[in-house]
Amino acid sequence: MQRYLIIIIGPTAIGKTALAIELAKRFSTEIISCDSRQFFKEMTIGTAVPSEEELAAAPHHFIQNKSIFSHYNVGEFMEEAHEKLKELFAKNPVQIMVGGSGLYVNAMLYGIDEFPEVSQEIKDKIERKYSEEGLVFLQRELKEKDPDYFEHLTKENPQTLQNPQRMQRFLAVCCAADAPYSSFLNRQKNELPYTPILVGLTADREKMYERINKRVDIMMQNGLLKEAEQLYPHRDLNALQTVGYRELFDYFDGKVSLDEAVENIKTNTRRFAKRQKTWFKRYENVLWFDYQMPVDEIFDEINNHIPTS
Repeated sequence: MQRYLIIIIGPTAIGKTALAIELAKRFSTEIISCDSRQFFKEMTIGTAVPSEEELAAAPHHFIQNKSIFSHYNVGEFMEEAHEKLKELFAKNPVQIMVGGSGLYVNAMLYGIDEFPEVSQEIKDKIERKYSEEGLVFLQRELKEKDPDYFEHLTKENPQTLQNPQRMQRFLAVCCAADAPYSSFLNRQKNELPYTPILVGLTADREKMYERINKRVDIMMQNGLLKEAEQLYPHRDLNALQTVGYRELFDYFDGKVSLDEAVENIKTNTRRFAKRQKTWFKRYENVLWFDYQMPVDEIFDEINNHIPTS
């Protein structure tokens, strides 16, 4: 039996969760979350975890199933998600995945690029040089060792060039393999055990920004400040390096006022949504719909891509 995974994509606050639930009801199926911010049980308000009513409306998986104190990465998610899908496909040939984490969607569509092992000696050497010279060292070395990827980041994802952790990772792979980091990307992957159907939600920029600003205001009303305060002692954990928490941590540090922190959350969330749109536009054969499109019309269009037998 042919299996289909409906993957709902789009920028944050666009209405992906609501659409996923309505489609799950119509297909009598379940929902896999691939929102990397919603995996952690200690983070609820700031990650816009579905409400109790939404979770009760359709079975969800990978929602608050991990702790911020445990290590969890995209490779582990991909393995666990495929195992869960085997179980779910045995009950229904149509399943739904939803989330705005492009890297996690990519893993489910294309697998994960396999990189060489990097010795601790190489990591330490790069870390030492970064401590001495700063980001300029990482940028200079990546530009020399992988000019194509450096140019790609400059044009498509310039904020990554300001991320020392990721830049050190790129450079470490170059040094370990004596080859460009980009040479390990987008290699041929195994065939998927399902047919993906990508469904994208979109809105004009003004409406998208309006929805984001409103969501942040609601989060603050619902207690985001208190949630962030409880997490503040653990601020250095990787899971908490995310929009909505970092800005409030700055407030607790006395770097900004509360009003400034809230405005920074809105600004950084809007930037994040813009990056999401750029990422998802790269995908081919996406069924794009305005966020206000009636669910029945979306359901009918999806059904046109699922042959009956």
